[in-house]
Amino acid sequence: MKPAIGLIEVCSVANGFEVTDSMVKVAGVELVEAHPVCPGKFIVLVTGRLSDVQSSVDKGIDKAGEFLIDTLIIPNIHDDVVRAIRGITDVDFVEALGSIETMTVATCIVASDAARKRADVKLIEVRLAMGLGGKSYFTLTGEVGAVRTAVNAGCKAVQGFGIVVHKMVIPKVHKSLENVVL
Repeated sequence: MKPAIGLIEVCSVANGFEVTDSMVKVAGVELVEAHPVCPGKFIVLVTGRLSDVQSSVDKGIDKAGEFLIDTLIIPNIHDDVVRAIRGITDVDFVEALGSIETMTVATCIVASDAARKRADVKLIEVRLAMGLGGKSYFTLTGEVGAVRTAVNAGCKAVQGFGIVVHKMVIPKVHKSLENVVL
């Protein structure tokens, strides 16, 4: 069984530290990320078994109180999503390049998971609101048809609850751009 991922987003950096502490004290969860994001918010991501992640997120919600902005739990998250969030992917070259830019962290995680599960592509990066004015994005690569399928699946997965700023597919990237995204 694949692990789950849980997210808490709060509008206070100081409260974010408290939330992180309460969430990681739940047995069975592993901290993926915890840090301030633009504009002055804080995100906490944990992974583990679904029941442990649910307990951790519940503790985080209690501790967040009035500072709570958003929560998310995805059971059976694709392993590549967690690796791409951590920046430890094994992409050596870019075939076609696809990307979805979102307004929120939660939308980006849901879209990247759906994209990776739908097509045989490799996630290059999942960037969560760091230096982006609160927006997030992910990049992926693979055969052009698979990249198109993945990008469309990611957009469809967040339709109705998330805001996609822009999506794109470049069938064959220039070597200079490949150096930028890797």
